[in-house]
Amino acid sequence: MRRHTNRAKLPETRRKFLASAGMLAGGLYLAGGLPARAQGPAPGAKLELLASKGGPKAVTTPLGRATRWPIYGEEEEKAVVALLRHPSYGPIAALEKAWQEFHKVPYCKAHCNGTSALTSMMFALDLPPGSEVLVPSYSTWFPVVPMRLFGLVPGWVDSNPHTLNIDVEDCQRRLTKNTRAVMPVHWFGVPCDMDHICDFAKAHGLEVVEDASHAHGAALKGQLMGTWGRMSGFSLQTTKPLPAIEGGMGMYQNRQDYERAVTYGNYDLPETFPPDSPYRKYQGTALGSKLRIHPVAAILARIQLKNLAQRNAAGVAQMKHLNDRLTQLPGLSAQYVRPDAQRVYYSNNLMMLDPAKAEMPRAACVKALQAEGVQVSAYTWSLLHRYAIFSEEKWWHHLPAKPERLPGCDEANRTVISLPYFTSDVPELVEQYVKAFEKVWAHRKELT
Repeated sequence: MRRHTNRAKLPETRRKFLASAGMLAGGLYLAGGLPARAQGPAPGAKLELLASKGGPKAVTTPLGRATRWPIYGEEEEKAVVALLRHPSYGPIAALEKAWQEFHKVPYCKAHCNGTSALTSMMFALDLPPGSEVLVPSYSTWFPVVPMRLFGLVPGWVDSNPHTLNIDVEDCQRRLTKNTRAVMPVHWFGVPCDMDHICDFAKAHGLEVVEDASHAHGAALKGQLMGTWGRMSGFSLQTTKPLPAIEGGMGMYQNRQDYERAVTYGNYDLPETFPPDSPYRKYQGTALGSKLRIHPVAAILARIQLKNLAQRNAAGVAQMKHLNDRLTQLPGLSAQYVRPDAQRVYYSNNLMMLDPAKAEMPRAACVKALQAEGVQVSAYTWSLLHRYAIFSEEKWWHHLPAKPERLPGCDEANRTVISLPYFTSDVPELVEQYVKAFEKVWAHRKELT
């Protein structure tokens, strides 16, 4: 069991880079000139009346199958029927082999859901009780609440309001004598700055574990998400980029972590470990859970994995057609993605509205767009540190320290809007969405 005591400072060049990252991200999207098309009508031209004022709606094409997900076909249907006729657990091993080959990792284990994969990962860390794990408060509870089962404690970190990912500079500020690990989450498919996170962790003797539940197939510098840290967990829930209706996957870089995680949730597998494994003796009982994935989910996941890269590329291209047009409007930007990163989409298309540059409040903008027929909402996220469980000492080795302010999270909750993710090519709908936005922007000074 390793205790980390190194608290070396980040190199000065890295500190300067991190300090400017948020400003750079915003500037890349919000700076620059605006094409004439987006600046409004020519002087004297008559504006089309807003739908909220009695004018015609800009969006008349129904969403229909434009947002259909998951997308299963004949191959999945035939494979599931074959399993029903000849039940077996063989599809689980087939999925794990395919996953291992796709990600080029030495070890992986399929689970009944993403939460169980992430819980097993926390158990595999094998950190001393009271160890703190840096996590973004702008995130999900699935890997965080289970920490308490193993004496671990979350250390809350701010998020960059332009990427919605963990703020690496704030990680530096949140360090304590108990910090032992950092867990980035690739929010809605945008890769975290894993190179900088790994540099930060190395400088402070921390472990890196990834929650890659939003980022199947996303990459930074050509390296897939989930392969940067010591281990990682994925959700295969029905809305995710790789949907199995329900399921999860854990990935491990070393044998000891793999065996420990597998023994936590699989009573029937310790005897498959090498003779020198300290976990072989737990065959038949495991260490407290039964987390095996269902063979039907394994079938769906394996087939979806075959087409993951192609489907991701198509989804990104479809949203680019829309977002490249919308981000020409004043004050509207998309989640920032580094030039050396490849994002993926799932469920939502999140954008940021700067009320000052857009010259209208978010609420008024959203209301006007909704009247035009746009599926849009003001997106706010309930910050994890505000939930009751994190304020009750009885659940934790020591009570998680509440941050006074998380300004990046607060800015995100003031500015983000959510649009649908078009999972199929819908050029007519894209044109109508663009028209709706341009129409609202042309009237923006009237909206309060």
